[in-house]
Amino acid sequence: MSAVQPSIDEEAVGAPRPVAAELGTGELVKQASQQMSDLVRAEMRLGMAEMKHKAKQTGVGAGMLSAAGLTALYGVGAGVAAAIAAIANVLPVWAAALIIMGALFVIAAVLGLIGRSRVNRGVPPVPEQALESTKQDVIEIKERARR
Repeated sequence: MSAVQPSIDEEAVGAPRPVAAELGTGELVKQASQQMSDLVRAEMRLGMAEMKHKAKQTGVGAGMLSAAGLTALYGVGAGVAAAIAAIANVLPVWAAALIIMGALFVIAAVLGLIGRSRVNRGVPPVPEQALESTKQDVIEIKERARR
C-alpha cells in the first residue's frame, strides 16, 4: 500500500497528493475549518427547509380554522332563521331549519378539529430535525477529538 493517494485533479497530471498524516498542521486546520463551515451551512439549509414546511402546515391550519369560523357563522344565521320560522310558521319549517343548523355546526366542528391539529403540527416553530442533527454532529466531533 502506498502512502500517497492521487486526487481527481492531480490524477490528470500524475502528481501525487500527500495523505492526511503528511499534511502540515496549518493545512489540517484549514481543512477542518472548511469542513465545519460546510457542515454549518448544511445544517442551516436543513433548518430553513424545516421552518418552511412548518409554516406551510400552520397556514393550512389557520385557513381551516377560518373556514370553521365562517361555517359557524352560517350556523348562527340558520339558527336565527329557524327561530323566526318557529315563531312565524308551523313545526315542519323550523324543524327543517334546525336540521340545517345542526349539520352546519357539525361541519364547523370537523373543520375546527382538523384545523387545530394542522396548527399544532407547526407549533412551536423550531427546526427539530436540524437541532437533533446538529447535536449528533457535536457529539461526533467531540468523540473524534478525544481519539
